[in-house]
Order: sequence, then C-alpha cells, then structure tokens
Amino acid sequence: MPTAYVLINTETGSSIEDILKDLKKVEGVDEAFAVYGVYDIIAKVRAESMDKLKEIVTLRIRRVDKVRTTLTMIVVGAQNR
Repeated sequence: MPTAYVLINTETGSSIEDILKDLKKVEGVDEAFAVYGVYDIIAKVRAESMDKLKEIVTLRIRRVDKVRTTLTMIVVGAQNR
C-alpha cells in the first residue's frame, strides 16, 4: 500500500486547528500533526495505488482552504520492529 508523508505550509495567520480538522476528513489521511520548523503540518497518507495517492495529494490536500504549499515524500521502504 503506497504511503507518503506530506509536509504542508499554510497561509500566515491561518488556524492550524481548522486545517487539521479539514485534513483529517480527507480519505487516505491517516494522521496529521502540527509541527514546528519550516513546515506547519505533516500528514501521513495511505492509498490503494500510486494513482490514488497522487489524486489525494493533488486534488484533495492541496485544495484544503489555507494550504499554501506541499512537499510530498513517498515511502520506498520501511523497517518494521
């Protein structure tokens, strides 16, 4: 199952809590957290295919109100404990 982490910048002065609520409503967004640093939010996204993952990021996450930019990192391997 394709997985990606999406780093999100929001518009200055926007309510991070409202954006998090909207992101968590997006199908495929497993988790979303406010973070300190260069980005404002990080979201973990899972989908049934790479095409669906692309659709979630480009057509759903990027269209959430007050989302300014995104950086998507697709997971290529994982180490399970």
